[in-house]
Amino acid sequence: MQAVEIMNQLAGKHGVGRIDLVEDRLVGIKSREIYEAPGAIALINAHEELENLTMERDVNRFKRGVESRWADLVYEGLWFSELKSALDAFIDHTQRHVSGEIRLKLQAGHASVTGRRSDQSLYDYNLATYDSDDSFDSSLAKGFIELWSMPSKLSAKRHGIEK
Repeated sequence: MQAVEIMNQLAGKHGVGRIDLVEDRLVGIKSREIYEAPGAIALINAHEELENLTMERDVNRFKRGVESRWADLVYEGLWFSELKSALDAFIDHTQRHVSGEIRLKLQAGHASVTGRRSDQSLYDYNLATYDSDDSFDSSLAKGFIELWSMPSKLSAKRHGIEK
């Protein structure tokens, strides 16, 4: 809780976390809501960047959908539901290796990530560069692209969209 309070002060000074939206209440009524959550927004941005650095792509993508459903359940007052408990377990599992340091720039209503590092990082500079001495064998890409695109090429051909 102390992190949120500190970030409320720091991010709030820069106008971070002002949320103005029209939302759908559980009973179907649309309402305009205005929130201020500077610390939460800044910390969420930082945490999501750590997740991008330390979690596999498919897990990270799936988790975004889980987060949305989790938030709906909480908003609807279903805190003790079986589904929320199951989603909690999934989220807890995904967070096992999410740790590190994030540098944020707080300015003009934004909390922008300007640096990141983690001992659990899945980023490997030697695989991600395009230098001649990188460790990724780019000759493998041609075969992968052919295999990966095969189903869509077949579908296009069957539907007369072939170029």
